[in-house]
Amino acid sequence: MICIVQARMSSLRLPNKVLIKIYNKTMLERVINSIKKSKKITKIIVATSILKSDDKIQNFCEAKNIECYRGSINNVYLRFVKIIKNLNCKNFIRISGDSPLIDYRLIDKAINIFIKKRSDIVTNIFPRSFPQGQSVEIINSKIFIKNFQNIKKKTHKEHITKYFYENFKNFKITNFSFHKNYNHVNISINDYVDLKFVKKIIKKTKNKSLNLKELLFISKELANEKK
Repeated sequence: MICIVQARMSSLRLPNKVLIKIYNKTMLERVINSIKKSKKITKIIVATSILKSDDKIQNFCEAKNIECYRGSINNVYLRFVKIIKNLNCKNFIRISGDSPLIDYRLIDKAINIFIKKRSDIVTNIFPRSFPQGQSVEIINSKIFIKNFQNIKKKTHKEHITKYFYENFKNFKITNFSFHKNYNHVNISINDYVDLKFVKKIIKKTKNKSLNLKELLFISKELANEKK
């Protein structure tokens, strides 16, 4: 299974965030290292833009021997279409580059469901019950390319699965849920507050790789300390 990690340097709320170091590793490196723990992922590709600012992402990928593809900054959907056409892959996984605590076990779970259900899309955000920063989406490449002609809205170009969710009756979408709703918990990084919180989690656990249950426990402890 191919995993595409979406990353850019031009975030408005936290510029250059994917290459910000959290202790000894960049955010993007932490995402990739977690994905690599999956035994079901055969290739990882970082998808970034052709903006000059994203040269740094390409340089990072080259230094780490990670494949990098650069495409449109505004039409992310087109960027993904070109990647999957180049690779001729049947399916692909999308992971966000601002999710340094992503649990690779969720990726494996999604893959197992995808194989079993043979869905167009397998997701855990429709509706979301997992914390933010633990999002996994697997998409059938044929369906994705076929619907490229329907991607007209700006929001559909920026958020590559939004068109499918808005037109869910036309597709076979399988959502897997958590046993309890934790969609209010955020362990992704969108701004300095999020960065500070994730740093606290990593410091408290001494940089240990955590599963989702452990992450939620630590997150709750830290949230209670604020009160």
